[in-house]
Amino acid sequence: MRLHPTVPLSCCENELARQGVFSLLLSLLIVALVGCGTTNEQLATQQLLLSDAVDRSVSTIDFRPLSRQKVFLDTSYLKSVKGDLFVNADYVTSSLRQQIMAAGCLMQDKKEDADIIIEARIGTLGADDHRVTYGIPENNALGTAASLVPGTPSLPPLPEIALARRDNRESAAKIAAFAYNRETRHAVWQSGISQSRSTARDTWVMGVGPFQAGSIRNETRLAGSNLVHFGRSETGSPPESFERPPVDYTAETRFDAGWPVLEASESPSRGMIPGTGLVPGDELPPMIASEMAEPSESASR
Repeated sequence: MRLHPTVPLSCCENELARQGVFSLLLSLLIVALVGCGTTNEQLATQQLLLSDAVDRSVSTIDFRPLSRQKVFLDTSYLKSVKGDLFVNADYVTSSLRQQIMAAGCLMQDKKEDADIIIEARIGTLGADDHRVTYGIPENNALGTAASLVPGTPSLPPLPEIALARRDNRESAAKIAAFAYNRETRHAVWQSGISQSRSTARDTWVMGVGPFQAGSIRNETRLAGSNLVHFGRSETGSPPESFERPPVDYTAETRFDAGWPVLEASESPSRGMIPGTGLVPGDELPPMIASEMAEPSESASR
């Protein structure tokens, strides 16, 4: 019988100790090379998402068919919901009033003084969020398994081990309006459904972040430092041409006797300060897009 040489126990213990120390040092090195970033509060982001979705929806509603008419905005169906956020029915009401007055309508404070009643409603105003983790999410699998064995002490949950993580937040708004004659009760005009979405994305890679992007930000940011398409149905009445030019909802505009000043004159104090308009990639309503294209075509001729 051939006997195999035996290795002393102390040598095995030393080898295991060296491997343990090497693994510990490697883990500490990885942790030292990985960054860490957190965003504690999302209240401002949530408010930006909601208000941006409202602005996008209202900016596509063209009230110029009611221009020069005495109108009253009926807000009976714009109900405010109690909550921590102030982006609510009041913000929608003020946005609609701005758009109505920019279209040349004569806003009345009392229904009895108006010829046309505009009734507005909100179908959607809220936000969703979801998270995608590339790695091992936080879980309590070991604790659950240990609880099946009698006498085993409870184990803490495993922390999140993520190579990358993305938090997506999305806000949606759906607003509509229609108008009718106060005396005859006949329908005069309807806007159609104006639906829009706003997004915000926070991304972490190996703990570094958040890299902030989305429709509410003009560019990608790292933890606040510099580093959605919507439209409407093409059905309905054909586009109508109006004498009054459209007004960019997002731009600072001056008015002269209720008429928007859109062209710079000889005096530098007049004119319209250019605004960013809709987010790049968004489509203008057909009625407004066709009218904005006419001046550029005539200029090229």
